Amino acid sequence: QVQLAESGGGSVQDGGSLRLSCAASGRPYSRTVMGWFRQAPGKEREFVALIRWHGGSSLYADSVKGRFTISRDNPKNIMYLQMNNLKPEDTAVYYCAWASKYTNNPAAYDLWGQGTQVTVAS
Repeated sequence: QVQLAESGGGSVQDGGSLRLSCAASGRPYSRTVMGWFRQAPGKEREFVALIRWHGGSSLYADSVKGRFTISRDNPKNIMYLQMNNLKPEDTAVYYCAWASKYTNNPAAYDLWGQGTQVTVAS
C-alpha cells in the first residue's frame, strides 16, 4: 500500500510563504492525479489544487489562484504546493491525495496523507 506523507506546514504571518511537500512511498497503480485539499475547524474539506502526474496540467481553486503553485517531481514521487501571500483564511490542515481521474471532488480521491497544519496569523 502506497503511503503519502505531507510536510512543510507551520505558522506564518499574514503575507508570508510556505512550501508544502507530499512524498509518496511509491507510484500508486492507476492513479494519475494528485491533489491538495484543506480543512479548517468546523468546515468541510475543500479543494485547493491538483496536477496530472503526466503532462502536468493543473487546476486551482479560485481562492488560491495567483497565490499558490502546484508542482511535482516525478522521479522522486513528490508533489509540492508553494503558497505565497498567505492570508488568515488559509489556516487549515492541508492534505495531499491521489485519484484516478481529473476532478476537484474530494470524494474521488482514495489515497490520503495524514495532513499538515498551516496557521496564518493576522
